[in-house]
Amino acid sequence: MSNVKHSGLSLKVPPVALVFICVLLMYLTANVVPQAFILIQFANSIAILLVVAGVAVAASGVHAFKKAQTTVNPMTPEKSSSMVRNGIYRVTSNPMYLGFLLTVIAFGFYLQNLLAFIWSPAFILYMNTFQIKPEETMLADIFGDEFANFKTQVRRWI
Repeated sequence: MSNVKHSGLSLKVPPVALVFICVLLMYLTANVVPQAFILIQFANSIAILLVVAGVAVAASGVHAFKKAQTTVNPMTPEKSSSMVRNGIYRVTSNPMYLGFLLTVIAFGFYLQNLLAFIWSPAFILYMNTFQIKPEETMLADIFGDEFANFKTQVRRWI
């Protein structure tokens, strides 16, 4: 079990809730500033493709965790029982978060509002700062050199 201390804000907002918060903020932004509307050809098709890709990427991460019989709960990384390095984890160390990001970006395409897209980098910044870095600290504490080696081989996002 990890004995690492973390900032008061880290690991407090479930990532799925953050997706809903970002989508809500995107919707509000598009309604408050409708002048930022941009016509994107095939926007709905792009949005659908991004959602499908996002679900597939996130589901492949969940599947790999379940197969390894380790926790998928991002609020309790200290309960991780094994390092998962196969499947989608050869490409990204955070496929579930990448899948969520693709869904957030998809909503931006659906809205076709340039300002709504600002919430995508905000999602990345928040996740890196308050979710991924604290998780990485705990995983480094639990798995040591194995995790350090993994971090040198696989990027956080893509």
